[in-house]
Amino acid sequence: MDPVTTAATSLGTTDFSILTLFMRADLVVKFVMISLVLASIFSWALIIDKIKIFKKIFKETDIAEDQFWSSKSAGDFYKKTSSSSDNPLVVVFRAGMECVQDHKSKGQIVERTKRVMDVAIDKQIEKYEKNLTFLATVGSVAPFVGLFGTVWGIMNSFQSIAISRNTSLAIVAPGIAEALFATALGLLAAIPAVVAYNKFSSDSRRYTQKLENFTQSFLTII
Repeated sequence: MDPVTTAATSLGTTDFSILTLFMRADLVVKFVMISLVLASIFSWALIIDKIKIFKKIFKETDIAEDQFWSSKSAGDFYKKTSSSSDNPLVVVFRAGMECVQDHKSKGQIVERTKRVMDVAIDKQIEKYEKNLTFLATVGSVAPFVGLFGTVWGIMNSFQSIAISRNTSLAIVAPGIAEALFATALGLLAAIPAVVAYNKFSSDSRRYTQKLENFTQSFLTII
């Protein structure tokens, strides 16, 4: 039997399952793989949570805005709202309305109210953007962590080749597969994180603009 056929036969009997690739990897590569899997799990948990949050606040804000414009006056809508509300638009509105009520003098009331409402907007957006930096970090770092695992694994494969003095594909392939699996995990963690970060950043900008537009509209009627 020629060497190529022998190598092909040996490869055919080699187990390349995910669990086997993990178990055959050395301690450093295993640590890299576990870190990437944990990062991916946390990223997906964060992604699902943010999807629910942004869907909720967009819906609740649209409802609150409709209620505001259908109310007889800003004061009437204020009475219908609660100080314990977690609706960002209601929080911003109440901050502005309370500033108006506290100012008996009309001088510079618009400018002061705008500043108060802008601060309220910043606080609300900061709350909903919490942990987005984690997605950005995973998206930028995970591929390099996976690449590190790959380089380390290939280096170990070459050392095994040097020790065994056997360069057949059956000897080289398992080690290379283990090493490349680390890169695959890095990409698996990074790609969803980058896509999600870009989407949530866009949602955050749109929501900020929505609150700022409401603020401008409110300031025209006080």
